[in-house]
Amino acid sequence: MKRQVNLWQWVGWRMGLIASGAVVLMALIMWSRFLWWNVEIQSKIPPAARVELERLFENPQGNEAELWAYMSQYYHFDDILPGITGNDWWTIAFLLCAALPVIVVTGFLLLRPLSSRFVDIAHAAQKVAGGDLSVKLPLNEQMPLEVQQLSSDFNSMTRRLQLYEQEVQASSAVLTHELRTPLNAAMGRVRGMLDDVFPANPEQLGMVLHQLENINVLVDDLLLLSLAQAGQLPLTKTTFTLQSLLDERINWFKPYLAAVGRDVFVAALPFRPIHCDRNRIGQVINILLENYIRYASAAGNLEIRGTADQRGITLIFSDRGPGLSGNELERVFQRFWRQEPSRDRRAGGSGLGLSIALAICTAHGGAIAARRRGGGGIAFEVFLPYT
Repeated sequence: MKRQVNLWQWVGWRMGLIASGAVVLMALIMWSRFLWWNVEIQSKIPPAARVELERLFENPQGNEAELWAYMSQYYHFDDILPGITGNDWWTIAFLLCAALPVIVVTGFLLLRPLSSRFVDIAHAAQKVAGGDLSVKLPLNEQMPLEVQQLSSDFNSMTRRLQLYEQEVQASSAVLTHELRTPLNAAMGRVRGMLDDVFPANPEQLGMVLHQLENINVLVDDLLLLSLAQAGQLPLTKTTFTLQSLLDERINWFKPYLAAVGRDVFVAALPFRPIHCDRNRIGQVINILLENYIRYASAAGNLEIRGTADQRGITLIFSDRGPGLSGNELERVFQRFWRQEPSRDRRAGGSGLGLSIALAICTAHGGAIAARRRGGGGIAFEVFLPYT
């Protein structure tokens, strides 16, 4: 398995390599200069004097005067005097002229992949700003972890923006339908009464009121979602146990469960109470029970069990219904999404239920997720923190 490195390690290794290369290059130039200088001097010394110099170099003690006489005869004073001489300055200048281009070129070559990656990200961001949400950055395992994560987060962002754009477009059309259907029905009924097609009696007025109530419910649901999205959903928190709330809601749904010949079985739940908005959490339970009765009750009973950890309690609603595909699981919490797309109210509601459940859970600092069960069916997991 390839070892992943952080950005500071990735850059650090390359900067260290550049510095090491520069030091090695300068040392090589200095050694070459000394070697050339030594060869030049040795070529001018007669063989006999060269032998004598080697003897004196091996035993300089007591032979300083004789050694100095030979060196002053064959070596340049600038080369043997202490300090930096003119030739040394030329050597330093040559070192800088040779090392700087190598450092610059090597730096460009070693850091180019990182800079190119950021350029790609900048170009992709420009395309997204221009409205092209289909942009996707390829993931490169040669890059540092932070850059890989940035690319992955960028792709996730564009994918979520695409889904949001699709949701907005679909929601606009669906919202028009959801509002127009009851409104047209109410207006048609009122017009019929005005034209004496229908009698203006309580029964007809009740039909009009029913359609107006549907519009009111839809408006309330949309308001809840808007407040939740803005982080302004009002919550009245109290302390209660989920067992008592589940018993209350299940009893409320007993007649509907009896109508489809099904029941709800609740496993032992954690006794620790939670501090949440009881009515809002009850609304989440209502949505899940309604979904079960509408879509999954024909395949078996509903099972509810709970688990707890140090953060909070997770309720798991499991059925054996037809379940959802992978693509449907990704969309199940979108506004107005329904597995049955005909928008026939006899086959389902407005498609806002699960998106409302998600908004309520999120407002409490919790979460809700859907997954397929082994052997068929679907499980909704609702996590709620203690406070």
